[in-house]
Amino acid sequence: MTRNHLSRRSVLTGTAAAALTAAGASGTAAATPRKWPTQFALPDGFLPEGITIGDKPYAYMGSRADGAVLRTDLRTGAGRIVAAGTPGTVAIGLKLDRDGLLYVAGGGGGTARVIDSRTGEAVRTHRLTTATTTFVNDVVLTGDRAWFTDSRNAVLYGVPRARGGSVRALPLTGDWEQLPDVNNANGIVTTPDGRGLIVVRSTPGTLYHVSPRTGRAERITLRGADSVVNGDGLVRIGHTLYVVQNRLDLISVWTLDRRLRTATLRGTISDPRFDVPTTAARYGDRLYLVNARFTSPQTPETTFTGVAVPIPA
Repeated sequence: MTRNHLSRRSVLTGTAAAALTAAGASGTAAATPRKWPTQFALPDGFLPEGITIGDKPYAYMGSRADGAVLRTDLRTGAGRIVAAGTPGTVAIGLKLDRDGLLYVAGGGGGTARVIDSRTGEAVRTHRLTTATTTFVNDVVLTGDRAWFTDSRNAVLYGVPRARGGSVRALPLTGDWEQLPDVNNANGIVTTPDGRGLIVVRSTPGTLYHVSPRTGRAERITLRGADSVVNGDGLVRIGHTLYVVQNRLDLISVWTLDRRLRTATLRGTISDPRFDVPTTAARYGDRLYLVNARFTSPQTPETTFTGVAVPIPA
């Protein structure tokens, strides 16, 4: 068994990922049994996009086929549908809160759903926009709101986490430049101090520090690479930012400076099992990803997997 340590410009391969140790609880470094799988099958034709993991060892994944939500036990790889799909509905990015509620981005439907992860019941649905062109893509949870990106419009949507209240549309200003007919805002995470947001713009591949109060976006200067093109899901651990670059089949790893002015490339994580991974979620010392397989036929017979790679020391 070997572990390749991440350094600037290095590439980590996941060939021996199944032999590597995972952590036992979210946010801790406790080891879990090595028998925990590092790859698991999803239903044929599921068309996965988003993944989220809470404090317990269960991954929740959304379907672009019909908006269903699948729960997989990370200890065994066994999965089951916890929220049934509906034709014409999609589930893109999603996040799980401590109360067991899933906040689900509705893609071209322009909606955000809140689903009880235990019962699969829809708690509420928010209409975020009436724009004819929209793609509600990813979501992050803050103290009072769930913030959703729209890849086709220069706006974030703040959905109140408590009952009542109204959706807030937050136009992106400052350094933000919206391009037509491509995916712009995609993955989103909070800043290390929890008071701001970091958003990746997939095309041309830039990072921004966004104020949830004003919507002002300040571009983060990249050092060590020109862009994070095809940037999709984001994971932040302290001042380390993991950017899933889907069609490049890699995760780029960046160190954020204290003022969030610069991000310095530390290296990349690659794995032969990656097949256009879109988003990632952390559990212990692993990152779990779903393979969306955008470059393969998207049919009811297409197979899909989730995979895990170790977080570099």
